Amino acid sequence: MTTHKGGCHCGKIAYEFDGEIGTVMDCNCSLCQKRGGLLQFIPASAFRLATSRDDLGTYKFNKHSIAHHFCKHCGIAPFSEGADPKGNKMVAINVRCVDGIELHTLDVKPFDGRDR
Repeated sequence: MTTHKGGCHCGKIAYEFDGEIGTVMDCNCSLCQKRGGLLQFIPASAFRLATSRDDLGTYKFNKHSIAHHFCKHCGIAPFSEGADPKGNKMVAINVRCVDGIELHTLDVKPFDGRDR
């Protein structure tokens, strides 16, 4: 299993997670479309925040079920936290913030979050 590292632009938010990056989701909801995230969902147990939560800002909208985190200093949104429909804790990694990822090699699938 591969361990990936990532984080925000200024380095105040850093994380690692275990797993392979497969198909990523390009959501067109009002938030994702504007911030340009490409999302990989992983179980929360595979995610480790390597920095303090003190530098995280959090935004919730719509059903308020997902905590969309961003760096209070540089504004980059490296991950979000929530639960899947069965209640399992999940983390949505913004793969644009994962170190060493070549975006042109990713399998990107559109997701219609706008109409949900």
